[in-house]
Amino acid sequence: MDSLKTILTFTPYYKTVVWGGDKIASLKGEKIDVERLGESWELSAVPGHESVVDEGPFAGKNIVELCHTYGSRLLGTKVAKEFGDDFPLLIKLIDARENLSVQVHPDDELARVRHNSRGKTEMWYVVDCEKGANIYSGLSAPLDPESYVRRVGDNTIMDVVGAHKSAPGQFYFIPAGTIHAIGAGNLIAEIQETSDITYRVYDYDRRDAAGNPRQLHTVEARDAIDYTFPKEVEPTAKTFDSTRMGAVECSYFTTDFIELKEGQKLDFITTGESFTVLMVVGGEVEVRVGKEIRRLTCGHTALIPAEAEDLTLTGCGKVLRVTV
Repeated sequence: MDSLKTILTFTPYYKTVVWGGDKIASLKGEKIDVERLGESWELSAVPGHESVVDEGPFAGKNIVELCHTYGSRLLGTKVAKEFGDDFPLLIKLIDARENLSVQVHPDDELARVRHNSRGKTEMWYVVDCEKGANIYSGLSAPLDPESYVRRVGDNTIMDVVGAHKSAPGQFYFIPAGTIHAIGAGNLIAEIQETSDITYRVYDYDRRDAAGNPRQLHTVEARDAIDYTFPKEVEPTAKTFDSTRMGAVECSYFTTDFIELKEGQKLDFITTGESFTVLMVVGGEVEVRVGKEIRRLTCGHTALIPAEAEDLTLTGCGKVLRVTV
């Protein structure tokens, strides 16, 4: 029987978008020959973009194949009970050279009815940002379906969307149904449900390559928006200067913030209920599972199977540790 007491790393999928920049390559310390690189899908089971193991005994296998073959041994008993052999998360890096479109994602129920898919609840960690950069999330004033349609039509929708000054180290929790956008100048780590369904609410009258306005999903979004007001959507946690377990917790994932000082070691004993994702967002760390040791540098991600039992991190860096 193949041992899953190992560290899995994957080849990222690099996505060109109109608002992308060059910060992801700088973060990773690599030359990436992709113009307007807006997204690096670090770990994905989205059809057509399934992540492939880049080295080791499982090299060449994609995440979907591994989940189907190993089930709860990879995913964990709790995850397998809830999601079967589907990998439930999508892990990204996002570089917003320009403002992203204002969006909303459907919840699980609406996504199932409309798209036979899961919804999209997500969280953001601000890896870095330029001076004056904003994160847009939630409502700053009351809104209802009728006034929403009117404001989209007369380009005043941003008057009622919350704007927050971003800073490195902030966490934002964006439940499905929340109007949101990543503002220009932000470099973001994103953890989300496995879903690629987005309803575009507003796009600053940007044009595509052919000079046409980019498509909006006004009708679809109207029924997906959570109009609850007031509802706090500011940074869910202030910047941390030390390890913080449960920095963001929801029914879909828990994200811990781990900061290791020079030479510091942190041990984890896993329960076998969930896999672990490690995403290095500053410095570098050494990851040990059993007798296997791997060095993870800034901007890189690893998957630790549920069967691993023990996990040790050593080094000087900042890590997002994600479980389900």
